[in-house]
Amino acid sequence: MRNLQITLAAILGTAISAAALAAPPWARLIPFKNVEADVNQDYKLSDANGPWMIMATSFSGPGAAQDAHNLVLELRKEYNMEAYVYEQAYDFTQKVDGLGYNQYGERKKMRYADEGKYTSIAVLVGNFESVDDGALEKTLEKLKDAQPKCLSGDQSQTSQHDAIKYLRRKIQEAVTDKEKKEKGPMGHAFVSRNPLLPDEYFQQKGIEPLVLKMNEGVANSLLDCEGKYSVRVATFAGATEVDAKKIAEIESKNIVSGSRLAVAAEKAERLTAKLRKQGVPAYVFHDRSESIVTVGSFSSVGAERADGKMEIDPQINRIINDFRATPVAGTANFTPKTIDGVPFDVQPVPVTVPKKSVGGDYAKWNFLK
Repeated sequence: MRNLQITLAAILGTAISAAALAAPPWARLIPFKNVEADVNQDYKLSDANGPWMIMATSFSGPGAAQDAHNLVLELRKEYNMEAYVYEQAYDFTQKVDGLGYNQYGERKKMRYADEGKYTSIAVLVGNFESVDDGALEKTLEKLKDAQPKCLSGDQSQTSQHDAIKYLRRKIQEAVTDKEKKEKGPMGHAFVSRNPLLPDEYFQQKGIEPLVLKMNEGVANSLLDCEGKYSVRVATFAGATEVDAKKIAEIESKNIVSGSRLAVAAEKAERLTAKLRKQGVPAYVFHDRSESIVTVGSFSSVGAERADGKMEIDPQINRIINDFRATPVAGTANFTPKTIDGVPFDVQPVPVTVPKKSVGGDYAKWNFLK
């Protein structure tokens, strides 16, 4: 009898092994899987992760790397979450563009109030395909309620003088007792994207069907521009419109609706027509909240210089200078250029030309920095 039991156990073990080896392709998609938690692995974030993730928390200062590693291991082992570490260096010693322009029409330069450099180590969780992933929301709520032992305070290696830890502690002290019970030390976790992936990965392809309809049959539409880039020279803002009937009025050129969006569209088309009569290759584009006028069609914005900065295409630079506002002598003010009383933007900027495509929503204007 004992030999029979051993034989059956061996057969069963062999069957299980064979079944595991012959697992169907969809088996790996089953959500109930054990996440690896090897103390010898660093679990550094790579561009293969994500694309959407959850920013759980971050550490900086002495012991930050160990704190982050401990949290990653605990999230993997105790919470069965795919957690990773990501190190980011920050430099607040460089000048940045401020608000307004100087007397030469250039952007004002500003410095950070607290200059310095430091490194932060973030802990990110999950490999989610989209922000609409149901598992993402569940994981986010679970993270906010979690009480990892490594974040209890006693086991943390990070210096109490760490600025980020100090701010986190102050936030926790400021919330009410009820809020403290509802949230754990990662109560401020939020949805993010994998920072190692390029911006292009997250740019939505195509145009929203309703916006596409708004631009159908429009003369000199930006959708007909063959280039990849154009220069926005005028913007006419209207109240965001979501009523399909009102948008249909604009499509049929029934401007009698009198809505701000309709008025904006009319101004943009009138300005575009005026520019075309002057021989300027102008285009117009309408969306739910505004209408814009652009000039030119370009395959690129410029070329990268040896110092890493971009050398703007001379033609684009000429368009910017031709349409930018004129500085008022002795003041910090500017006078926008106009045609028949219709003003241009104070500062024209290159924009990406939207393209017709099936599926996807139209992403808001991607301004080049």
